Amino acid sequence: MVKLEEITCINAPLERCFDLARCVEVHLAGNIHFGESASAIDGITSGLIGMGQRVTWRAKHFGIWQHLTSEITRMDRPTFFQDTMIRGAFRSMKHDHYFRSLVSDQTDLGSKEPDTKGIEQTEMRDVFYFSAPLGFLGWLAERLVLGRYMQALLHERNMVLKRIAESADWQRYLPS
Repeated sequence: MVKLEEITCINAPLERCFDLARCVEVHLAGNIHFGESASAIDGITSGLIGMGQRVTWRAKHFGIWQHLTSEITRMDRPTFFQDTMIRGAFRSMKHDHYFRSLVSDQTDLGSKEPDTKGIEQTEMRDVFYFSAPLGFLGWLAERLVLGRYMQALLHERNMVLKRIAESADWQRYLPS
């Protein structure tokens, strides 16, 4: 089993980041070049995924169309949720999403008196576990290709989420 970690600091409130991470449309925006879509095969296809809900993703990876169904198996809003693969090409896959509120002090260096403004920030920490099928060949693929590939996908997704959360775009994705 491979364990990947990614920490992303976002200049946005905790609840916004938590909800954007559960938004089907934000997930799709972060994986657009794989032709990814949320399929009506099993579960929801839009909006915020919640506890016990499933979504089936369809995307092309390594030239092959894949279907992967994941379910929210744990949730403690707004600090944690876990999605677990129910069906898909991997032997197993689990993704833990942790959120922690930070307050950053920014000082105006041009004045003699510090002008400290509290800016709400969120630390988003992903811990992603996966295991490939096919025994030794899967183990080899995990170490030679899949680890780097999955880390890059995770990073790319987080950069899109960060961009959306830090701009006015987040309002298009979250209900008021």
